[in-house]
Amino acid sequence: MLAALIFVVFPFCMVFAAISDMLSMTIANRVSLILVATFAFVAPLTGMGWAEYGMHFAAGATMLSVTFALFAIGGMGGGDAKLIAATALWMGFNVHLVQYLVTSSVFGGVLTMAILSYRASPLAVYTGHNRFLRHLSDKSVGIPYGIALGVGGLLTYPESPLMLWARAALAGH
Repeated sequence: MLAALIFVVFPFCMVFAAISDMLSMTIANRVSLILVATFAFVAPLTGMGWAEYGMHFAAGATMLSVTFALFAIGGMGGGDAKLIAATALWMGFNVHLVQYLVTSSVFGGVLTMAILSYRASPLAVYTGHNRFLRHLSDKSVGIPYGIALGVGGLLTYPESPLMLWARAALAGH
């Protein structure tokens, strides 16, 4: 049961955030709240030590401070800021957090260039009324960065501490 929560909740939240941001340009608060609550419940049950548990929360708090400052100056959306902080909680203060941030940044850069190219193309005029593409084609809105954050999370999650624990638990180690 515990491994199932680890295998399902984080990936589901990343996919939901990415799709939600693409369709509505918002990431619901409940996504970040589910990530925080699930981690807070599950991590101690995996045998994670209290010091490591605290460091995971320190990673989340640090990222929330940084991303809130970026939100305050208009550098990112509020949903993105909360999602990064909640994801940092799952990754912890280690190389996995760095991998997540770098992967999300690289994918976000590629995504941004692709969306800007699409918006400048004649294709955007013809496909911009499609429900899935309307925000991607609208030059007056920002970039739905939740897509990059979701992809970055999915790509780096397999080597995160809880996922390693869940894989080992299923293997019987």
